[in-house]
Amino acid sequence: MGFKDIFKKSFIQGFTRYDATPENIIVVFLIAGFFALYIFFAYRLLTRRTFYSKSFNIALPALVMITAGVILTIQSSVVISLGMVGALSIVRFRTAIKDPMDLVFLFWAISTGIICGAGLAQISCVLAFILTVALFVFDRIPVAKAPKILMVSGSGYELEEKIMAIVKEFCKYYTVKSRALSNGKVNLVVEIRSKDDSALLQKVANTENVASSTILAHDGEVTY
Repeated sequence: MGFKDIFKKSFIQGFTRYDATPENIIVVFLIAGFFALYIFFAYRLLTRRTFYSKSFNIALPALVMITAGVILTIQSSVVISLGMVGALSIVRFRTAIKDPMDLVFLFWAISTGIICGAGLAQISCVLAFILTVALFVFDRIPVAKAPKILMVSGSGYELEEKIMAIVKEFCKYYTVKSRALSNGKVNLVVEIRSKDDSALLQKVANTENVASSTILAHDGEVTY
């Protein structure tokens, strides 16, 4: 037996050491299922999306189980692993990830499936603990107050000057985003960060020639 045969035999045996008994497979899937449920509830509790995606949350535990099954299959045979790599390389995903937090949970689910499939459940446990604590702590860190949008409609070209005087009284930060004038009608949009939204809105609404006034909050990016 030459060196080539020895290397080939050693290489193949390195991929067939896993004892794929029914008991071991059941244990792996039970552990993966436990972490899949943990990720499901962690996403539901930690995510702060404006529109909660139930289908995406359901997909996360399913992804953990599928990935664990793929890793178990790859460990059983080097031939199957090479074929699996070729088959998965032609898969193309077209779904856009709009929220960075979704990407975090997506990689968490895939990583957990790989780790559990490899029989290293203790790493999944440590990973789940560290990620949960980190996400919880970072979510509670105070950041700059998100600005709001003041929308005012009324009549009279001098209305903008009156509104901006009131805005300066209540806000340290403000910027005019849009102004529209048409046949004596005025529509003003101002980005503000006020000390008292209710008092500001009440004073604007009581201003002469103001037809309507609204303050809108949003969950977008924070302006420092």
